Amino acid sequence: MQKQTIFITGMTCTGCEKSVKKAIESITYVANVIPNHQTGEVEINANQHITTAEITAILPKKFALIDETPKQPSKLKQLFPLFLIFGFIVLTILTIHRESFETTVMMHDFMAMFFMVFSFFKLLDLSGFQSMFKTYDPLAAAWPIYGWIYPFIEVALGICYLIDFVPPYILITTIIALGITTVGVIRVLLKKQNIQCACLGSVLNLPMTEATFIENAIMLVMAVSLLA
Repeated sequence: MQKQTIFITGMTCTGCEKSVKKAIESITYVANVIPNHQTGEVEINANQHITTAEITAILPKKFALIDETPKQPSKLKQLFPLFLIFGFIVLTILTIHRESFETTVMMHDFMAMFFMVFSFFKLLDLSGFQSMFKTYDPLAAAWPIYGWIYPFIEVALGICYLIDFVPPYILITTIIALGITTVGVIRVLLKKQNIQCACLGSVLNLPMTEATFIENAIMLVMAVSLLA
């Protein structure tokens, strides 16, 4: 059995991994394929060496074989989409409330936009999100179905904040949901694990960093202050 490691561009989620795995395993003498969409690395175990031409011929058009290890972009560049979305939410809230800065209403609108926008990205690839989310969220790891319903919980919370329907149990639900996730984020950061953050789903390749903790902490502080 021979082991080969190749690098393929175009993999952005677990669905892409499945497509690459299925394509390469269609080669008769391939025994096992282990792709990693975060690094682009694909490990192949086969009975004989596979040529570049063979792999290129069976790969779907979305993917491409590259000759060398891809250079990982800086964390700042990887986190740029997160900062951009966060900045747009803040700018939108300040614009809407430019004539009257009512703290409670502004927090409701901020939390509404946060949940609606972030749930949108999660729902683009629900399966991919669930696979990533359970790697660090304690409840999703113990109860996988929670990962499937979490984006819908965010949508429901977003609608509640948007229409200013915010009784105590909505705030408590927010605190519990974000609190559990934050515990998982803290564990990852303390262990210095290199995993992907699922806050924007699997569509965008975001590393788990302190930015994720800060993002959750801001929302938790808002929810607690509204509950007080």
